[in-house]
Amino acid sequence: MKSEEARERIEALREEITHHNYRYYVLDDPEISDARYDRLMRELEDLEKRFPQWQSPLSPTQRVGHPPLERFQTVTHAIPMLSLSNAMDRGEVVEFDDRVRRFLRRKEAVEYVAEPKMDGLAVEIVYMDGNMTVGSTRGDGVSGEDVTLNLMTIRSIPTRLIQRHGVPVPRRLDVRGEVFMRREAFAELNRQRERDGEPLFANPRNAAAGSIRQLDSSVTAGRPLEIYFYGVGVVEGFRFSTQWEILETLPLWGLPVNPRIRRCASIQHAIEFYDELMEERHRFPYEIDGVVIKVNDLELQSRLGEKSRSPRWALAYKFPAHQETTRILDIRVQVGRTGALTPVAVMEPVMVGGVEVTRATLHNLDEIERKDIRIGDTVLIQRAGDVIPEIVQVIDLKRTGQERRFIMPESCPVCGFKVDRPPGEAVHRCANKNCPAQLKETIKHFCSKRAMDMDGLGDKIVNQLVDKGLVRDVSDLYHLRLEQLAGLERLAEKSGQNIVNAIEGSKQTTLARLIYALGIRYVGEHLAHVLASDYGSIHRLMEASEEELEGINEVGPQVAHSVHTFFRQESNRRVIQRLLDAGVKPSAEEARAAMEHPLAGKTVVFTGTLDAFSRDEARTRVESVGGKVSSSVSAKTDFVVAGVDPGSKYLKARDLGVAILSEADFLRLLGG
Repeated sequence: MKSEEARERIEALREEITHHNYRYYVLDDPEISDARYDRLMRELEDLEKRFPQWQSPLSPTQRVGHPPLERFQTVTHAIPMLSLSNAMDRGEVVEFDDRVRRFLRRKEAVEYVAEPKMDGLAVEIVYMDGNMTVGSTRGDGVSGEDVTLNLMTIRSIPTRLIQRHGVPVPRRLDVRGEVFMRREAFAELNRQRERDGEPLFANPRNAAAGSIRQLDSSVTAGRPLEIYFYGVGVVEGFRFSTQWEILETLPLWGLPVNPRIRRCASIQHAIEFYDELMEERHRFPYEIDGVVIKVNDLELQSRLGEKSRSPRWALAYKFPAHQETTRILDIRVQVGRTGALTPVAVMEPVMVGGVEVTRATLHNLDEIERKDIRIGDTVLIQRAGDVIPEIVQVIDLKRTGQERRFIMPESCPVCGFKVDRPPGEAVHRCANKNCPAQLKETIKHFCSKRAMDMDGLGDKIVNQLVDKGLVRDVSDLYHLRLEQLAGLERLAEKSGQNIVNAIEGSKQTTLARLIYALGIRYVGEHLAHVLASDYGSIHRLMEASEEELEGINEVGPQVAHSVHTFFRQESNRRVIQRLLDAGVKPSAEEARAAMEHPLAGKTVVFTGTLDAFSRDEARTRVESVGGKVSSSVSAKTDFVVAGVDPGSKYLKARDLGVAILSEADFLRLLGG
């Protein structure tokens, strides 16, 4: 490559990396995978070494990330929070060890500490005289955003350091950690957001980052966040000699450290640890994307020093990404319960992480345009969190010129009604409340187990009922006759009778179930219980003003407006009256009795296998008596119910002194 060609490529890389830094560090909305980002950075570093005449102090290789947003106060780190150099294979790890020993002029092995590389959000917390004074994001490495109030909502972060085993608390401690969300907690958060009609998070890292960077700390408080600490900045009044000593001491001050760490006598031992975690990564309760290898001796770390953007004494040995390439055959639009039009990529089947993938949601038109995704494109896909298929990027070099741009339809693909994009929203919606697609999803939600619990009314049956015009709204379900059901495809008379019985049985229900079944936007199961216990009847709730609703604990302006708007619509009021006329009798006694139940207001965590219930059934029972179910254990957990083969939650509960119940104890507490 000639000098001028190198200059042009360097400038293009700098512009592209700066853009991706902004998406990743500032917006928490990356467009490309970490592996792709690493390749871009490595290419830029290589070109700048080969053509030093084009080096610049403004290059991304001389910085870490992007300056923080201005909406938070800025905090300057006393010691910069540098990023780590990456290794993609074993040879690069061995080269790292060779460089370390060469720099130190020693032939003998260097001792390392190996730690799981958490996939979360890096933060720094400053403790003065043991008290938490300020917490900040990593930001650009030199300065970050002041998120003290948000970090204080994370239960695993002590607001005051404790002292154990005679180890004195330092006058000042700048401690660094990674905020993360466990997979199970992330999945439950997304399930709840889906039930409430809110957009889903792409992966646990984005969920954790988005939760910490909320202006309203009460939103953060409602998210299942945790933290593991891994290092220190400024320390006054205490002296460490090794990284291992840091990791052993932090828990003595109440600061959690990842238990899966290892002191390694040589680089080979560190590589063996990497191989172990690589085999086990899918069983970890949280996301890890590699292993961090650090020189253990702090004096040696000091001698090794730093390069422009990373320390010489540490390395991130990354796991290979779960990614594959495939081709987009088509982009189709699905219509959801709220009328949202969601484009979905239909792809040539490909195995990703052991699972065949044929579809991937594209979320909305903005994302398609941002990534420039076209029908016919060859794309790189991955299973975000090893679960959700997503398109990472288009492979431009594979384009033939035959690709077609996706155009969002101006009319609903199901009913033909006009499509609107409400101001301030990224989603296009079908405004026809009678759209068959919306109606089908509304009926499926109404019949679901946690709503009116009409067993047997699955997707295929509901689709036929709507397509044949037998059901035009949910109240029509209560007027179905056996002969109508028997006329449906692949439905025997006995199955039809079972459905009739299930519909009849659903008439005796709770007010909370009915409220949830109506599918009011932002009203999930828990808020349905709150509204049921506060109002006591569907008629009182229907007449509630927006201001009155806002006065209820746990009901904010957004929910109040949504509930009030729903009940002001005459079509919804007619459906509710038809339900009541058909014999639906929602009782509020259960909600009221729940206010005095031993589990009312209590937080319960389940671990292990239960005999009497599935997890969903157990959750429903707890919520029906006014309790809450969490996926993680903390000091504020009231009860942990331990079934067969309990996991790490049991051990954590025991360490924290949380009450542990057997399944029999739990049944007695429920009252049956």
